[in-house]
Amino acid sequence: MVAGLLAGCAAADGGPVRIGVAGSFSDPIGLPMKLAAEMAVEEINAAGGIGGRPLELVARDDYADPDSAVFVANDLYLSDVVAVVGHLFSGTTLAASPVYNGGDDPVAAISPSSSSPEVSSAGDHTFRVCPSDLAHGATLARWVHERLGMERGAVLYLNDQYGRGIRQTFVEEFLRLGGRLQSVDPYLGDTPDVGPYLDRLAREKGSEFLVVAGNRVEAEEVIRQARRRGLKIPILGGDGLEGIEGAGALAEGVYLTSSYFPSLPTEANRKFVEAYRRKHPDAGMPNQPAAATYDAVYLLRDVIARAGTGRQAVRRALAATGSEMPAFEGVTGLVAFDAAGDIANQDVYVGIVRGGAVEVTERATAVARSR
Repeated sequence: MVAGLLAGCAAADGGPVRIGVAGSFSDPIGLPMKLAAEMAVEEINAAGGIGGRPLELVARDDYADPDSAVFVANDLYLSDVVAVVGHLFSGTTLAASPVYNGGDDPVAAISPSSSSPEVSSAGDHTFRVCPSDLAHGATLARWVHERLGMERGAVLYLNDQYGRGIRQTFVEEFLRLGGRLQSVDPYLGDTPDVGPYLDRLAREKGSEFLVVAGNRVEAEEVIRQARRRGLKIPILGGDGLEGIEGAGALAEGVYLTSSYFPSLPTEANRKFVEAYRRKHPDAGMPNQPAAATYDAVYLLRDVIARAGTGRQAVRRALAATGSEMPAFEGVTGLVAFDAAGDIANQDVYVGIVRGGAVEVTERATAVARSR
């Protein structure tokens, strides 16, 4: 009670405006999210904060664990944060969403990168600034069939929310376009033993490509096992393959989708990447969670400046972004929320790994589909 009274006094006398940032900061994919949030807050405060009040981060690491995410969400809910940027992965976002959407004073949470279709129905206080797996899988299917001209392939998918989401929409769209799939098989673990599946592909031949609907670590292992068997067909994946260019020659020629690549040739992105590299010279290039988190913090700055610091006022202003209020233009593109808290028509890019970097080869407008 005393802490609550003190927080109220701080708000009344022009103290800091606090927002939470929650993710797996001990993960190399999640750390850039925290670095970008800190950079955005530093820039905002250097420009005068929000109505003269400084913006302050309350950072919490959920270690990519759903149980930890619930603990973090409770901690942030009971604090004086007016909104949250988080969580990083779909599993942690879905675990935490009942906390943010419940109780007497729910708090809006904006995920930078949770792509599971289930996030769309997580609650009125759950938003995200990335396309769902529905967009990534369909974009990848169209790229394979229409751009690469391939008619027959195979799919290996991580048997979790992310992998099943990419698999589902890729398979549906590829078959709709008239393609054929030799096999669609699940795997588990960071170092999956997919040898039997690959042996079958090598024996039966006919597959022109292999989709790995999972994450970078597993994709690298799949590629190693495929190359040992003489399978040299193209490997493709969704945004879970982010960073695979760091695997060197192993990843050469791999295709992947993302709503953001640091090589995007826009002025907003150029300025962001340059600022990020100056601020964090040893951190490497910013990734999609970093760029989307940066956008989310600036979006909240604008929303709080208009609506004030009340949690429900912030949620209403977020929900109105792109409809009753102007869309927000950020590094990752236009942010305009639909009724589910999604960005309905966000661009999805296809890139190819060449020489240890990802080159953008295609941009497609993602049309969200609800299920």
